[in-house]
Amino acid sequence: MIDPWSSSIVDYEKLKKQFGIKPFTDCMEEIKNPHPLMSRGIIFGHRNYQQIVNAIKEGKNYAVVTGMMPSGKMHIGHKMIVDQLIWYQKNGAEIYIPIADMEAYSARGVDFETSRELAISEYITNYIALGLNFEKKNLHIYLQSENKIVIDLAYKLARKVNLSEMKAIYGFLTSTNLAHLYAPLIQVADILHPQLGECDGPEPTVVPVGPDQDPHIRLTRDIAERFKSQFNFITPSSTYHRFITGLTGGKMSSSKPKTAIFLSDPPEVAAKKIKTAKTGGRESLGEQREMGGIPEDCVVYETLLYHLMPSDYKLNELYYECKEGIIMCGECKQKASGMMRDFFQVLSKKREKAKHTAENILSKE
Repeated sequence: MIDPWSSSIVDYEKLKKQFGIKPFTDCMEEIKNPHPLMSRGIIFGHRNYQQIVNAIKEGKNYAVVTGMMPSGKMHIGHKMIVDQLIWYQKNGAEIYIPIADMEAYSARGVDFETSRELAISEYITNYIALGLNFEKKNLHIYLQSENKIVIDLAYKLARKVNLSEMKAIYGFLTSTNLAHLYAPLIQVADILHPQLGECDGPEPTVVPVGPDQDPHIRLTRDIAERFKSQFNFITPSSTYHRFITGLTGGKMSSSKPKTAIFLSDPPEVAAKKIKTAKTGGRESLGEQREMGGIPEDCVVYETLLYHLMPSDYKLNELYYECKEGIIMCGECKQKASGMMRDFFQVLSKKREKAKHTAENILSKE
C-alpha cells in the first residue's frame, strides 16, 4: 500500500505491474520537443497520456493540475514539477495550481494563515524564480479553502465514496481525524473541477505526480467514471516522475534537512551540500580506476541528470568517464559543486525579484 503522506521510496517496477501504470516510452515518439525529464526517463510512467499528446498535436484545449502543500520549504526535487509546468505552459495548457491548505491543516496541523504565508514566501516565489509565468491568463492558482467551486464539488463527489473504499486505498480509517479522511476528496475536486462548465470544461486533464501520489489518481479516476453521466467528465490522465535521491540516500525530504538542498539555500551552502552527497564510487581510487564507478547509484550524477546538465552529449560523456574509471568522485563533485553554485546564484537573484510579485498573486484571485 502506498501512503501519499510518508517519505518512503516506492518500488517503481512493482508500482507499474501492480497498478497498471504504462511506460512513458510508449508516448515518446509522438511528443514534439519533449522535456528532458521525459527524454531522460525521469518521467517513467503514465495513465492514458495519449489523450494529452493528441490534444497538444491537434491544438485542442487541455488542462494540467498540480498542487502544492505548503507545510515546509521547497527543495530541489520539487523543481521537477515546476519544470513540467513551464513546458506545459509553452505547449498551450490551461494550468491549475491548488494550494492545499486544507490538506496541510488536516495532515500536518498547519493553520490556514501559515499556509497562505508559506505559499507566498516559499512556493509561489520559487515558482516565479524558476520561470513559471503567472501573468498569463492560462494559469489559475487558488487556496483550497477559498475556492467554493472545489469545496461544493468535493461535497457532491463524496456522495459516492464510502469508508471501506478509503481504507482500501489509503489504509486509514480509525487511526486518523475526519478532516484528513476528507482531504483526498478535496484533491479529487481540485483535479476534476477544470472540467465543469463554469471552468469552460470538459477537457482532457493531466496530473503530473510522484508515484507516492498514485492513490489520489486512482481514486479520482474511479470517481470521474461514477459521475461521468452527471458532469460529462473525461477520465483524467497522469504522469509519474522518479523521486530525486536525498544527499544521504533514500528520498529527499523537507522534513529531513540533511537530505535536502533547499531552493532558498545561499549559493555557497548549496554548492557545499552537493560535495557531501552519497556517490557511486568504489572503496578505493585503485578499485574505481580498475572497475569504474556506478553513476546509477550516485546522487551527484542524478542531480546533474535531473537539473544541472542540459547537454545530453556532456551528460553521456560524464557517464562514460565514470563507468570507465576515467573520472574520480572528487573531480565530479567539484564540477557539480561549481554548476550548483552558478545555478543558485541566478536563482537567488530571481527569488529576490519574485518576492514582491508573489505577494500580489493571491490577492488577484
